[in-house]
Amino acid sequence: MSKLLDNVCSELQRLPGIGRRTALRLAMHILKMEPDTVDSLSKSIASFRHDIRYCHSCNNLSDNDLCPICSDHSRDHSTICIVEQVQDLMSIENTGQYRGMYHVLGGVISPMMGIGPSDLKIDLLSDKLLTGSVKEVIIAISTSVEGETTLFYLLNRLKAFPDVKVTTIARGIGFGDELEYVDELTITHALMNRREVK
Repeated sequence: MSKLLDNVCSELQRLPGIGRRTALRLAMHILKMEPDTVDSLSKSIASFRHDIRYCHSCNNLSDNDLCPICSDHSRDHSTICIVEQVQDLMSIENTGQYRGMYHVLGGVISPMMGIGPSDLKIDLLSDKLLTGSVKEVIIAISTSVEGETTLFYLLNRLKAFPDVKVTTIARGIGFGDELEYVDELTITHALMNRREVK
């Protein structure tokens, strides 16, 4: 095999879900593309990696300091939906059923992976709640063991804000499912049937 082809395949295999055969198929597709298209693809990937920022308010991806959701004054700023990752935020947004704000934790508590509460953006959430403008917090995290651990931790932290209504999305989402892979209809039903946590 060509050393150049081997190098491209090795790099493509670093992506999640890309095995040797898929990497080879992608490499051969890239070879058939126009050079300008390949240059444009390379530049957009490099620009994304170097120039992307995290919103200083909600930890969502952004092109500048404030993401489009946080800067949208037509949204309900008194409701915050807590999610694990940006992909989960995008899944909920795709339903078109939620018009509040978000808070992206950046993961879940996982002692096995060395991720503790201090590694997540929980203090940023507390700062938002201290303003007194938030009336409801919706916890929409995965129902994995780590997700349940994070939920328990968040519920304990949110007790410091008795005026804030705390709800979780309805458990129509199967145990162990990742929000990123759940269909939009299931997410819609889960949001519509959320319940208050006492």
